[in-house]
Amino acid sequence: YPAMEDFALDLMMGKGPSARSIRIPLKPFTLIGATTRAGQLSSPLRDRFGMMFRLELYTPEQLATIVTRSAGILETPIKEEGAFEIARRSRGTPRIANRFLKRVRDFATVKGNGCIDKYISDFALKSLDIDELGLDSIDRRMLAAIIKSFGGGPVGLDTLAAIIGEESITLEDVYEPYLLQLGFINRTSRGRCATPGAYRHLGINIPEAPETSQMKLDF
Repeated sequence: YPAMEDFALDLMMGKGPSARSIRIPLKPFTLIGATTRAGQLSSPLRDRFGMMFRLELYTPEQLATIVTRSAGILETPIKEEGAFEIARRSRGTPRIANRFLKRVRDFATVKGNGCIDKYISDFALKSLDIDELGLDSIDRRMLAAIIKSFGGGPVGLDTLAAIIGEESITLEDVYEPYLLQLGFINRTSRGRCATPGAYRHLGINIPEAPETSQMKLDF
């Protein structure tokens, strides 16, 4: 904290009664931090940052611009609709968009004429098991397990991870945030539940709510 507030480091030299503190002055600096788990930072540390901002996910239009620029760096011709097709399946993340771009480029080279258009983007991403919303096989297996094995939930994360064959921390950090953003699952105190949107996306009929039984009394 002294480094952030006073631009100085306080170091203890020696041990016992002979220990002494030495202050080392620091040149003024700007500290920039980034985290996806701000709640796990201690309040004293978090409050010492002068300004805090929240970064939102990129829109498909913004990602399409990034994909087009990256294609130029890779010297790969790309059409506007091809870039948008990659962008809208990239979960709002440039890192994923650039990864998809490189794989689509390979398909364009082998299966096409080297130019990335909407058809080759769609063909490549479907071949990689990426659907229209950017969900991969693990995402869909996660939703299917909640719906088919547990009647839509709730189900605990550890149980779900055991069925899918993935680590629970991987499901929680990698796959669950995007499914929550899409509104395909709800996270409750009892576990994860699938929403009607998840049923519709997988093409599964939404079960009807059980009718409340009523007792009739004759007098």
